[in-house]
Amino acid sequence: MREHYFRGATRTQPANIKSASKSVIASLVGIAIARGQIRSVHQPISELLPDATRDLDALKRAITVEELLTMRSGLQSTSFENYGAWVTSRNWVRDALRRPLVAEPGGPMIYSTGSTHLLSAILTRSTGTSTLRYGERMLARPLGIPLRAWTRDPQGIYFGGNEMRMTPREMVAFGVLHLNGGRAPNGTQVIPKAWIDSAWVRRTRSGWSGQDYGYGWWIRRSGMHDVYFAWGYGGQFIFVVPTLDLVVVTTSDPNATNRERGHLEAIYGILDYSIVPAVAE
Repeated sequence: MREHYFRGATRTQPANIKSASKSVIASLVGIAIARGQIRSVHQPISELLPDATRDLDALKRAITVEELLTMRSGLQSTSFENYGAWVTSRNWVRDALRRPLVAEPGGPMIYSTGSTHLLSAILTRSTGTSTLRYGERMLARPLGIPLRAWTRDPQGIYFGGNEMRMTPREMVAFGVLHLNGGRAPNGTQVIPKAWIDSAWVRRTRSGWSGQDYGYGWWIRRSGMHDVYFAWGYGGQFIFVVPTLDLVVVTTSDPNATNRERGHLEAIYGILDYSIVPAVAE
């Protein structure tokens, strides 16, 4: 492992991985499905969140786990210009579900952290424990890493899709778990390999970034290689390149003025023009 830290960052300092948290939530959903706690990706939210969906129309009640995983619920986004109003609402689950349908469920990708938060609510109800405790038991403990408590909504549901904190080495451990088909270093099968294979299928594409998306993972090409990655606001990345047996992570100051476009292109450039060619030689 090679690592470099700058401007006061250290290997023991947890970073807010922002929306890279969505890939963690997706993995927990895969585990819950394998354990029979969620029936399948095709199960509708009306069965999983009956109280929250009771008064919704039939189209919304029929939204599936898969449509939440792929951001194709059709619901108006709770991200971008809607984010502030959403996270200051009294009930994040209800607010996300009460937003209008702006597309048919199963249609185009509409990036929305609310979709992933609904998955956290589903995990909480389906497993009978909090997303934090479930993640600790089913994911972090087998990897030998901590899962720190993070933000909760007003009802106590852990934020699905933002605000998790990991050190770079813990991010690497999560990436290596996926690189190794869901098997931990001690041989425990933490995530079914079939789930990871499904998560890494191109299922939709962001109209904003042009990047492909699977189940909570982004997908791009670097040279001749497919790269599957968790992506958090401001430059928090876990890149997995299976054909090169490679995991690369980056953390960045999410409050820096260059936190998006130019900064992201610089990170992609380091991966595409320095790291991948060097490893591929």
